[in-house]
Amino acid sequence: MGSVTSSRLPTSAGSPATPTGHYARVVLQALAAVVAGFVAMGVVAGLGLWAAGAADLPGGFTAVLAAVVVMASGGTVELSGDAGSLAGTQAELTAMPLTVTLVGALVTGFCFLRPLRHHAVAGTRELLIRAASVVVLWLVALACLSGLARHDFPLTLGGGESEGSLMDIFGELLDATNPTVGFRTDLGPTLFYGLLWILGVLVIALLVSRGTPLPARLVRYQEPVRPAAFAMLLLLLAYVVVGLVIGIVVAATKGHAATTLAVLLLGLPNITWLALGVGIGGSWEGKAEGPFGLPMPQILDAVLRENGDSADLSTVDLSSLAAQDARAWWLLPVAAVLVLAAAFVAAVRSPARISPWQHSLHLGVAFALTMLVAAPLTLVEARFGLSILGIGDLASLGGEVLLRPHVWKTAGFALLWGLVLGFLGGLLASRVHRKGEAGPALPPERPGTAQPPTR
Repeated sequence: MGSVTSSRLPTSAGSPATPTGHYARVVLQALAAVVAGFVAMGVVAGLGLWAAGAADLPGGFTAVLAAVVVMASGGTVELSGDAGSLAGTQAELTAMPLTVTLVGALVTGFCFLRPLRHHAVAGTRELLIRAASVVVLWLVALACLSGLARHDFPLTLGGGESEGSLMDIFGELLDATNPTVGFRTDLGPTLFYGLLWILGVLVIALLVSRGTPLPARLVRYQEPVRPAAFAMLLLLLAYVVVGLVIGIVVAATKGHAATTLAVLLLGLPNITWLALGVGIGGSWEGKAEGPFGLPMPQILDAVLRENGDSADLSTVDLSSLAAQDARAWWLLPVAAVLVLAAAFVAAVRSPARISPWQHSLHLGVAFALTMLVAAPLTLVEARFGLSILGIGDLASLGGEVLLRPHVWKTAGFALLWGLVLGFLGGLLASRVHRKGEAGPALPPERPGTAQPPTR
């Protein structure tokens, strides 16, 4: 009973809050976290779509905005097409706009933790009630948003203003003059993956926060877990910040500012976290073919198009990127510096009694788990094609972009890097005064001298 009482929020008069009032306040705080998270995601996604030119879509901007937020929350959006009785369109898109995802996770996690900042102890029941309130409200909001994420767009065959093009003739003969492509939300998978997404956000928020109280039975786990978890979050954010600075410089000096801004607002972590994985020795595979592609750095697009229309996949790693641009080798020293900095931060935030070997183990496991989560989020699968009489895809209207991580290879390198640099970070932190260390010894008191009274 003591833990439950201590976790209740005080009223303005200083008396304990009633259970009903306390639960109502918890629900309102959960609602505030959900609303803040979705609003933040909507603002970032809206600005990114505006920069990408989606504001000119015929009546579909709201639907596209809803679809982007749903995808950023882990939801599933299915593409469909129709091109008449003798022709068909095929479309598929699997991608996560990670800038939108990251902003939503940070805002939601912060709002979830904020009401707990004045608590000395958080009971298990208290945390479960707060988490359940956020989860239920999040899924309700996601279901409502999924209803808006549906629209059909007409596609134009032929060569624009040129008359009598071959595609126009085929379209008239085969009843394929008005092909369409649309998208719908698959509600079942959307709610399932949305549940995993919001649960992951809340768990990670509790892991990285040093000041948020935990139930008594979990306190013993916070020393090995929380410093390393915070360091990994800091590492991922550091890569995003570096990528943001580079993107702003590119937009200001190289032109194409709107396209660059769209990439920054929608998919910046998709690129920077791939750079982190490649920098430590990990790899991806994929290809890009056809006239269209996803917004990505030119060096990455060049590697993905190395095999042309072949069925073979290209390998994206440090050597293949450096073969296109020697500056890619800088990914290695940048990774070394930033991972070592993260290891140092984790060690400094840990008690002084933790040895460098323990830091090594903690950071190795944390870094491997981080890449097991971050690398799959960079997956991209996009296909579009128009078939006539079921005979293949027309190259002029079809294409494919695929980018798939080698998850276990990347996580294995992360484990090795974490073990080595975690040990070095522990050695560097041993020179810093940390929690649990005794202060400097006072000089011996001279006989017959009195010390001033302490307040």
